[in-house]
Amino acid sequence: MTVDIGSRLRHLRMAHNLSQRELAKRAGVTNSTISLIESNASNPSVGALKRILDGIPIGLAEFFAFEPEKPRKAFYAAEELVEIGKGPISYRQIGDSLFGRSLQILKECYQPGADTGKVPLVHEGEEGGIVLSGRIEVTVDGERRILGPGDAYYFESRRPHRFRCVGPVPCEVISACTPPTF
Repeated sequence: MTVDIGSRLRHLRMAHNLSQRELAKRAGVTNSTISLIESNASNPSVGALKRILDGIPIGLAEFFAFEPEKPRKAFYAAEELVEIGKGPISYRQIGDSLFGRSLQILKECYQPGADTGKVPLVHEGEEGGIVLSGRIEVTVDGERRILGPGDAYYFESRRPHRFRCVGPVPCEVISACTPPTF
């Protein structure tokens, strides 16, 4: 049996109306540590998890015993999409919690020149998307393509990848990934 520590922590943090930065401050860790754990890019030691949970506060036993209800909401108005991006890249997620879900759907908007970074992204799962407007350069395993409206991508996320908006206008993409990675 595997426990999705990242989604569980994100759900509890949001249920207690804490930002990643506030929880990190309370726990005495960096906010990037919280981000890495919530995205399941890092597995905390039991001691580190206990320190983080003390910032909520909740005990280890309660953390692992807690099972929130799975979301039952089926429809979302545009203003209900949750912004999880920052800076020149907007990621608007369907649903405020992905706890218990195996699919994440995003409306992405890259401002001209916006880039996911020089270091390629790598994580478990699969992802795909369709470009709605603008142009985006997608690099997967060193193979680079410029995609425009109607073009799409789909690949295994463990292949190194990067996204960069090219052209003078923002690029909008609808994407999905499984399992959720943000």
